[in-house]
Amino acid sequence: MNMPFYVSPEQLMKDRADFARKGIARGRSVVVVGYDGGIAFATHNPSRALHKISEIYDRIGFAAVGKYNEFENLRVAGIRYADLRGYSYDRSDVDARGLANAYAQTLGTVFTTESKPLEVELVVAQVGAGQDQDQIYRLTYDGSVTDERQYVVMGGRAEELSEIVASGWVPGMGLHDVLGLAVRALGSDGAEGPGRELGAADLEVAVLDRTRPRRAFRRIAGPALARALDGGTAEQHHDGRGDGA
Repeated sequence: MNMPFYVSPEQLMKDRADFARKGIARGRSVVVVGYDGGIAFATHNPSRALHKISEIYDRIGFAAVGKYNEFENLRVAGIRYADLRGYSYDRSDVDARGLANAYAQTLGTVFTTESKPLEVELVVAQVGAGQDQDQIYRLTYDGSVTDERQYVVMGGRAEELSEIVASGWVPGMGLHDVLGLAVRALGSDGAEGPGRELGAADLEVAVLDRTRPRRAFRRIAGPALARALDGGTAEQHHDGRGDGA
């Protein structure tokens, strides 16, 4: 007679957590950092089609690391949640905290009840009227939510890259300065070793621009990104479009 196979709940949760962390660590990092005009997102991503940074709603952005198909499903679900809430109540009733709570419930339920956790880590950010009103929430694979301040790094070698960002970030930085800081941090992450120089073609960059009247999200790419990295004014060289929320 075969004996039943038993795994303690503690060991089961540990195994699931280790599995999720290993999957996330294989992904390239994302840096989210506040600046005087809003919130900037940057990641090493040469793909122009498979985005890790996206718009969710009027003044809310989304960034993710991990398995693309899993966080893409979460992104789409977030857009549906925001659209439904905005339509049923009012657009001002859609906020990053509510969206983060909805994501936390989904991640936590999958982590505790499904055979495999989601191998994703998310940031939900909302730009406010001033830098002290910006909201940045980090969500991990088990549904934990952290209310971050000023900046956050997630993905492979997140702790090490966070130290780089922390050492260079100061209140009131402009977009050029925070992008330079983010790119320096991202350039230290990868098989090529520290100090790798990333150009505009290697990066996916977007901002939540607090000066825009409603839809704050905009991507910065191509020549506009190159100018922003060199100290130019990206605001004068973009197409004015958001990201299809």
